[in-house]
Amino acid sequence: MKLGFLYAGQGSQHVGMGRDLYDQHPLFRDIFDSAPVDFDLKGLCFDGPEEQLGQTQYTQPCMVAFAAGVTALLYEQGIRPDYAAGLSLGEYSALHAAGVLDAKTAIELVAFRGRAMAEAVKDRPCSMAAVLKLDREPLQAACDGASHLGVVEIANYNCPGQLVIGGDAAAVDKACELAKAAGAKRCMPLKVSGPFHTSLMAPAGDALRARFQSVEFRPMAFPVVFNCTGNVLQAGQSIPALLERQVQSSVYLEDSIRRMAELGVEAFVEIGPGKALSGFVKKTVPGIPVYPVETAEDLEAVIAALKGEAV
Repeated sequence: MKLGFLYAGQGSQHVGMGRDLYDQHPLFRDIFDSAPVDFDLKGLCFDGPEEQLGQTQYTQPCMVAFAAGVTALLYEQGIRPDYAAGLSLGEYSALHAAGVLDAKTAIELVAFRGRAMAEAVKDRPCSMAAVLKLDREPLQAACDGASHLGVVEIANYNCPGQLVIGGDAAAVDKACELAKAAGAKRCMPLKVSGPFHTSLMAPAGDALRARFQSVEFRPMAFPVVFNCTGNVLQAGQSIPALLERQVQSSVYLEDSIRRMAELGVEAFVEIGPGKALSGFVKKTVPGIPVYPVETAEDLEAVIAALKGEAV
């Protein structure tokens, strides 16, 4: 059976994430304890405060440490994917799973990325909003109609019926107004600290390009499906260039999930706190099962299911 791993992105973090896995699994504990960060990663994940955990520069290394720990536990059981993808920062976890980056390097890179993203729009009023039940074309028209107020772009193509826009706050508000007039069911403001995956993140892309010059990107043990293309690596493309592009352009997660299904993936494992990606899979390729892993209990259930035992 072909298996696809999907790694969660920012927004699904919560206080308490990973505590039971840390307590019960030494391998997970080792990754958390050795994370190369300048703050108390374990304490922040387990005890908060939630406001700090939600800040980009802290969220990203916490999420990747969690993902690396779960990946190690699945690999210990002989459960490995044929393909992987991740939502935004989750792409770094997918690359770690594929052997491109070791855990410490992946955590260091997303910590740097988080700081660069926070700095890119410092003191600029920005926002993001999830737009429900509106197709891509009318939402793009709404963004175009609001562009006189500033930057507003489609940042995430998550699944059928769920898109995300981001940019300057006034332009996002106007685009939401136009989207609702065009038939959107709801426009929900997101609790994020910046307009991720829009052109306003170009300074972060520049910073990453410089940082990547000192990073070793190893060959992939299996293909990763990339956010900004919705496809595996193509001739003439490079992983550093795609990661630089990813931070400042749209995430095509729906397209990525469809591509993995086309490549023969028969089951997905979602790795990370929350179950948002499981919902995206069910709406995008409803015939393919998806197993979320957030807790120690989830881990046991997934291992049993994928090894053919009774859950």
